[in-house]
Amino acid sequence: MRFTPARAAVVVLALAAFGVPALIAQEEPVPPAPAVADAPAPRSPDEIYSDLTLFGEIFDRIRAEYVDAPDERALIHAAIQGMLTSLDPHSAYLEPVDYADVQEDTSGQFGGLGIEVTMEEGIIKVVSPIDETPAAKAGILSNDYIVELDGQQVLGLTLDEAVGKMKGPVGTKIKLTVVREGVEEPMKMELTRDIVAMRAVRWSMEGDVGVLRLSRFSEQAYVGIQKAINDIYKQLEGKAPKGLILDLRNNPGGLVDQAVYVTDAFLKQGAVVLT
Repeated sequence: MRFTPARAAVVVLALAAFGVPALIAQEEPVPPAPAVADAPAPRSPDEIYSDLTLFGEIFDRIRAEYVDAPDERALIHAAIQGMLTSLDPHSAYLEPVDYADVQEDTSGQFGGLGIEVTMEEGIIKVVSPIDETPAAKAGILSNDYIVELDGQQVLGLTLDEAVGKMKGPVGTKIKLTVVREGVEEPMKMELTRDIVAMRAVRWSMEGDVGVLRLSRFSEQAYVGIQKAINDIYKQLEGKAPKGLILDLRNNPGGLVDQAVYVTDAFLKQGAVVLT
């Protein structure tokens, strides 16, 4: 389904989104295509083979002469990571365990408290609580800081370690100490872990304007947008709403393909992603 501007106006809210630019593709002006002269000249197979040989020689020298026996697998993975991070800030290599975490994070369901978090100066900062989860019900807000988990200070833990402590079997409890700007004393909270089924899209009507709130670009994002628009039409008995608001506030990001699908649902033409 393609919902075009001819049927309703669309407004995108991305105010204060954490790392999520507004998904707006402009048809004019179109960036000029890079000149052929800007591209690096193709290298011969012999030149590439020579560089790979150099890589192998350095790898063997490290294995043979470094003061401590290195982890060979870690060396290779670090080299791969170096290749990817040299391309741009967003390219990276994921170890299998990290990839499994990403799959869990974007699948739309997991066990835990239901908060999007990041690390800021060694402290866990809440990006956004997920609707109807233990964290949201307990009153945790965006920009809160979690300083203790079950009495243990967060300072000194990595982000993965802290997130791992917040996850756990459904029905188990965890005590959080939360610091909030404007509140003098740290707040003590006890939350019960639950299955966190992330509903990617929620909608409501503000007069004759539909409001679509997209909490993250998970695997359910595009399907959720489709369903929400269909539900709006059903509520209006087949009539088009006067407009739609796509609310991306506090959306932490997610899957690029879902962002493309969602954008394509609203745009009739023009590039969505440029690479």
